[in-house]
Order: sequence, then C-alpha cells, then structure tokens
Amino acid sequence: MEIETEWFYLADADIDSAKLLKEMRPQYREIICYHCEQAAEKYLKGFLQAHEIMPPQIHALVKLCAMCAEIDDRFNNITNECGYLTQFGTQPRYPQEIHVTEYNMTKALTDTETVSRLEPLLELRKKLVEVQNGERNVENK
Repeated sequence: MEIETEWFYLADADIDSAKLLKEMRPQYREIICYHCEQAAEKYLKGFLQAHEIMPPQIHALVKLCAMCAEIDDRFNNITNECGYLTQFGTQPRYPQEIHVTEYNMTKALTDTETVSRLEPLLELRKKLVEVQNGERNVENK
C-alpha cells in the first residue's frame, strides 16, 4: 500500500470515528472535534506525500493547506476551514483548554467534510483506487 493511501485510510477512519462518536451519549464533543482536525490534517499530508513532499510534523492546517496550494491552487478554497479546525488539534485534549459547544462540533464536522470533498483530493483518491485495482488485477493473473 502506498503511503498516501495509508494517509487517506487513516483520515477516513478519523471521520468515521467522529461520526460514530456524535451518535453516542454522552457526546464527547472535544474528541469529535479532535478527530475532525486529525482527518483534515491526514488528507493534506496524504496529498503532499502523493506529490513526493514529506509532510512536516505539524498540526498547523493553514500551513499544510498553503503547501498543498503551491501544487494546486484549489486548496485556497479551504483555508478558512483549515484555520477553524486547527484549534482542535491539541487544545481539546487537555483540561480547561477549550470549551467545545454543539456549534463547534457541528462546524468541525461540516468543515472536515468540505476538506474531504475538495476536488484535488477526490481526484487523487480516484487515482489511488485505480492504481490499487490495477495492481490487484496484475496479482490475480
């Protein structure tokens, strides 16, 4: 499995985890928002990796987004979403750092979906699936 495929797999797992946690009671909004930030971060890092750029070990989504925008300027369309999600990278994981409301949680989920549906990421995902399917077909012959 290519490393960028692993990034996307882990990002999908974070989104799925956030959605699953949203249905639980009590609702752990801080953890949901954390998974949202993590998903966006992993999509951006996967995109960079697919373009042979080693992603830096940072949680600053705006910086990662800007790096992606150097490759494809459509990433400029998600700068605001990345800026909003960045706050959930570490702060909600510690006591009294940030109070996460229902609004924060809903916006984090929506912003993460916006990031995941950005056209360059969808195009890359399609390409990765095609490559994987091609490799499976070669192995089965």
